[in-house]
Amino acid sequence: MTYIIESRHTPQECLRALDDVLERGPEVLDRFEWGCAKGEHTGWALVEAGSESEVRGMIPESVLDKTRIVEVSKFTPDQIKSFHEK
Repeated sequence: MTYIIESRHTPQECLRALDDVLERGPEVLDRFEWGCAKGEHTGWALVEAGSESEVRGMIPESVLDKTRIVEVSKFTPDQIKSFHEK
């Protein structure tokens, strides 16, 4: 399954949030894109995981309460056409 992680933090929490993600390993840090340098203190990641619980395990406790996890999927042109037919 594919999930989008949106993890927000304040400017004051920024370095701790980045450090906490890095502590999960460089491969976890590499999954995230950050808006912090432009004043948007949010990290986004698109990850493949077996469950939402597995995704939660990638997120540091320090920002877990400010994090959204959304399971996402792609649609084909045929699927979109079938939606209109229903």
